[in-house]
Amino acid sequence: MTEAEDRKPRSDEARYDPEITSEFAIPEGIEVSEGGAEPETTSEFAVPDGLAVPQAPGAEPEGSAFSLPSTYSAPTAFTPASGIPAVSLIKDAPWQDRMRTMLRMPVAERPAPEPVQRHEEEGPAVPRVLDLTLRIGELLLAGGEGAEDVEAAMFAVCRSYGLDRCEPTVTFTLLSISHQPSLVDDPVTASRTVRRRGTDYTRLAAVFRLVDDLTDPETHVSLEEAYRRLAEIRRNRHPYPGWVLTLAGGLLAGAASILVGGDLIVFVAAAIGAMLGDRLAWLCAGRGLPEFYQFTVAAMPPAAIGVAFALADVDVKASAVVTGGLFALLPGRALVAGVQDGLTGFYITAAARLLEVLYFFVGIVAGVLVVLYFGVKVGGKLNPDAAMIISERPLIQIAASMVLCMTFAVLLQQERSTVLWVTLNGGVAWSVYGAMHYVAGISPVASTAVAAGLVGLFGQLLSRYRFASALPYTTAAIGPLLPGSATYFGLLSMAQNQVDKGLVSLAKAASLAMAIAIGVNLGSEISRLFLRVGSAGKRKAAKRTRGF
Repeated sequence: MTEAEDRKPRSDEARYDPEITSEFAIPEGIEVSEGGAEPETTSEFAVPDGLAVPQAPGAEPEGSAFSLPSTYSAPTAFTPASGIPAVSLIKDAPWQDRMRTMLRMPVAERPAPEPVQRHEEEGPAVPRVLDLTLRIGELLLAGGEGAEDVEAAMFAVCRSYGLDRCEPTVTFTLLSISHQPSLVDDPVTASRTVRRRGTDYTRLAAVFRLVDDLTDPETHVSLEEAYRRLAEIRRNRHPYPGWVLTLAGGLLAGAASILVGGDLIVFVAAAIGAMLGDRLAWLCAGRGLPEFYQFTVAAMPPAAIGVAFALADVDVKASAVVTGGLFALLPGRALVAGVQDGLTGFYITAAARLLEVLYFFVGIVAGVLVVLYFGVKVGGKLNPDAAMIISERPLIQIAASMVLCMTFAVLLQQERSTVLWVTLNGGVAWSVYGAMHYVAGISPVASTAVAAGLVGLFGQLLSRYRFASALPYTTAAIGPLLPGSATYFGLLSMAQNQVDKGLVSLAKAASLAMAIAIGVNLGSEISRLFLRVGSAGKRKAAKRTRGF
């Protein structure tokens, strides 16, 4: 028999042979107590027998490892983890600031909602409240409101009907909200997709008034009343008919051409080109073409009129005609909203908005570039260096900037009561820009940023005064600051095979656009910094990473 065979068990009896024991078996001669008591094997952290641990009389038994130590005695006004002062909301602050403050707090630190009487005795109908919240958020997001303000409005609606522990989520095309009654109940989640977007600041202002009434403790708005008012807001027609919008687009282009050195003939030519482009865009929209092609078609008539002037060798500043037509198409509203979402931490929504701006801009570039290319090929004399020759006419340019802001407000379907305020805001912004750039010789990017900051500051102050959204007071006011001439001269240089010069001009246009967006957002934040914003001393911002 080999040695390997000798190591194998010969049978089942050998396997259970009492002589063969485990190394963990208790040796013979050691008595083991039997009974229902627990085994003697204990943790190495157990207190040995015979060692008494003194305890204070009336002391509580030792709890979990996650419980607070017995020596911990922090005041209730401070959170245990970080020691940040507890937030005490100011009731007379605007609901936007109060809701934004609570959204930036952890769920466990949010104060409980006040008792409400806007629902039946058996409690709020949670699915209907969530549906109302989503419908309000849809109108705000489709109207161009920033993601943080949409979340604040949704959170305000839920809390106004007594629903605590709600978490709204806003992206570019999807709204969702989740409500969990308690830690042991199942959460209720609802979502809604935003498929259509329309620019109507009158409707936006009406939604803000509805949310303001819902959050007012002295105003009792039932669910049925809220639904009725929301249906009326949806059914309301635009305050301006289509022909007024077309005329406003023409006046906007004409005023923009005056800003860059045009005269009366240029004003009329730019206005006609913009109105033709607007009608062509409406025709494409009626046929179901995407907005990309609508922007491409709308950009062609002003460029074609400018090229026609150059081919006819008329003593007219053709570049001002094309630049004026571009002002009516540049997506300044979407750009400001995209940068604002990025600065407030909504990066997915910001990326989607900026991508939308990029598509619109590429559509404009394609339309203008095609016309300029053929104009240069047939002998049109267009001078890219004309960008450096802009006559300084302060009074005329200020008046033109105010007309531009007024017509821009009409295109945005603003309420008539806000048109005057936004016109004055835009006139002040252009005056500051002209004083800094033309008189003091400061770079156009810095001048634009300061002027846009004032737009955001005054717009936020006006919105606080009227308890409304800041968009109607800021979006149209940035119209005179949009980089129309830099965009045109960059495209013209590329059409003449001067790619390096064209890229430099387009980079300048992008810098001006970012300066506008960042300036508007910074002005709004500065206004909140020095106003009462609903927190004790300061508003807690979201904690950001610092490169790690």
